[in-house]
Amino acid sequence: MDREAKKEAFRKYLESSGVLDTLTKVLVALYEENDKPSSAVEFVQQKLGGPSISDYEKLKAEKLDLQLKYNELLDTHKDTCRQLEELKNMKYGAPWN
Repeated sequence: MDREAKKEAFRKYLESSGVLDTLTKVLVALYEENDKPSSAVEFVQQKLGGPSISDYEKLKAEKLDLQLKYNELLDTHKDTCRQLEELKNMKYGAPWN
């Protein structure tokens, strides 16, 4: 398939899936804004339903915090399991007890 045919097929795909219409509506909304936002990209993201940049940063920080807590809990769990095995071995492992 030549380059122009690929472009045309892709354009038709975007049109039939509603992407062109959606992007056009968002760009028209941005054009009609009296007070233009400082970040056009963030405006478009918000209109398309995505998180704002600040929301994204907050979510990223929350994910990092939760990952750290998870790792701590996992380490505690492993340590507790190890201690439990040691106690089982002390109770059942030595025939003289």
